[in-house]
Amino acid sequence: MSNQTEVSQRLTTGAAASYLGLSAATLEKFRCSGGGPKFLKLGRAVRYDRADLDDWLASRRRCSTSDPGANPANTGARNG
Repeated sequence: MSNQTEVSQRLTTGAAASYLGLSAATLEKFRCSGGGPKFLKLGRAVRYDRADLDDWLASRRRCSTSDPGANPANTGARNG
């Protein structure tokens, strides 16, 4: 993979949110509370690798509404 292709796979918060079908605010909350996709911190800039977004999406896949997934404690939801 060329360096240009690697850079094009890094998305801003807004672009990553659009890719995931979420709001940018939701991704910002995930960065603080955990449970969201992995991200890169490059100085003050935050970027998301498209492969990490795809991995995170795959980890959310369920067969039914009662399926807790492989790690139900890491859902990003807060109790209380």
